[in-house]
Amino acid sequence: MPTHVHAGSESWWFPVSLIFALFLTELLYLRGWLRLRSASVKLIPAWRVISFSLGLFLIWMAVGSPLAALYQQMLTVHMIQHLLLMTFAAPLILLGLPVTPLLHGLPQQFAQMVVDPLFRWPPLQLLGRTLVRPVFSWLAATATLVAWHVPAIFTLALQSGAWHAFEQATFLVAGLLFWWPVVQPWPNAPMEPRWSILLYLFLATLPCDILSAFLVFSDRVAYPVYLSASRQSVLSVLADQQCAGALMWTCGTFVYLVPAAILSTRLLAPRNSRAEDLAPSEFLEIVAPQGNPKSVEVL
Repeated sequence: MPTHVHAGSESWWFPVSLIFALFLTELLYLRGWLRLRSASVKLIPAWRVISFSLGLFLIWMAVGSPLAALYQQMLTVHMIQHLLLMTFAAPLILLGLPVTPLLHGLPQQFAQMVVDPLFRWPPLQLLGRTLVRPVFSWLAATATLVAWHVPAIFTLALQSGAWHAFEQATFLVAGLLFWWPVVQPWPNAPMEPRWSILLYLFLATLPCDILSAFLVFSDRVAYPVYLSASRQSVLSVLADQQCAGALMWTCGTFVYLVPAAILSTRLLAPRNSRAEDLAPSEFLEIVAPQGNPKSVEVL
């Protein structure tokens, strides 16, 4: 069970274990990035470091901040948690190209003796390629979204701290899986044509639109557990539900539209106009630990 420290409020507990995990992840990332930067300034630009750090901060906002204490009182807050983890934090973390900096942030002996052989293990490589296939990623994200909004399962997560923690973890993992084919961070190699990602993003809006429309236009409370919850909001339970659905609808549409627009622009632009990108051979030559390019061919 994670250690908590009371923070002066009866409803908010400061999750020490979460802060330590996020701090350690940030430290490893920065250590690896500085080592990579000494080899090539343009390999991972500073904006990607900021993106990764912002993604970790949003995880804390969703799970460890005072906001997290209100999820049992308001569906809107619960929805904000889901959106922060799955829709915002996950792509920001992937935009930071986390695999390579984290690998280089580890102690060299541990990376050589444990991580490198593990990542080169064929069953793990096969599993990695399967997990980031767009079909699997879309199904995982959709199943996670739909399952946790089934009233009985939603109520279980609302009333049990352990199940709620598991729910939050699955939203983050599903978000990382969903956004991986879109962002395609190294060392992932594109397996499908990039134009298919436009269809992928469009199909991703459908379950979100259906669920959010149900929450917005329904004239009954979808989750009766909130009727008996102590509330500090001026919104009624039904109005809170409609607000949560509207938030999901607008944020989902906007977040999916932005990468679709960027991808469309890149597909229409000349191939050689992407000056920021490195050639695969150049990238592998720089990032391969101990001069072994195969060690980064995880997916």
